[in-house]
Amino acid sequence: MPPRVEGLYAITPQCDDSERLLELAAAALDGGARVLQYRDKSADAARRLWQADLLAAMCRSRGALFIVNDDVELAKRVGADGVHLGRDDGGIAAARAALGPEAVIGASCYDSAARARAALADGASYVAFGAVFPSGTKPGAPAAPLSLFAEAAPLGAPMVAIGGITPANAAQVVAAGADAIAVIGGLFDADDAAAAARTLSGLFSAR
Repeated sequence: MPPRVEGLYAITPQCDDSERLLELAAAALDGGARVLQYRDKSADAARRLWQADLLAAMCRSRGALFIVNDDVELAKRVGADGVHLGRDDGGIAAARAALGPEAVIGASCYDSAARARAALADGASYVAFGAVFPSGTKPGAPAAPLSLFAEAAPLGAPMVAIGGITPANAAQVVAAGADAIAVIGGLFDADDAAAAARTLSGLFSAR
């Protein structure tokens, strides 16, 4: 069975500077992030492979899960723990076949419990709902009400909240029932990413 996704789920910002990216990732992990997702939408395949390989090693050394956004082949090449797939990123069953039964496969389900049910039936390990707040990364993302977490709880899978989450509003999402909070700007745009990570991850130990 794949490892359970929970706690602070850090998603890397787009960053051409590999040294800076590693510094930010280390700060998030040292602050308590349990999961790190590598998200890079550029066409620079060589740099993406280099960065993903370094981040995978960093996560292994710290006991955190390493997830690659939308690229099953890259996840396989660097030995990632799994992959996260959006609506247009390929099938869950195909990713499961490529990565194996122990892989963590996440699915973006936006504002739909029905989509989450279908994703789990196809073999997803966890489902993600959002945007729970207005998102600077995806300003056009559909709004997902916090009540969705109670609605989807009977599905029995880990639920990840994403979209506009910051240290100032994250407690609302955790209280609503999210098992994990996926954060980009609210973590990596902070003056002190490690301190922001400690605040965000501490919400789960308090619960």
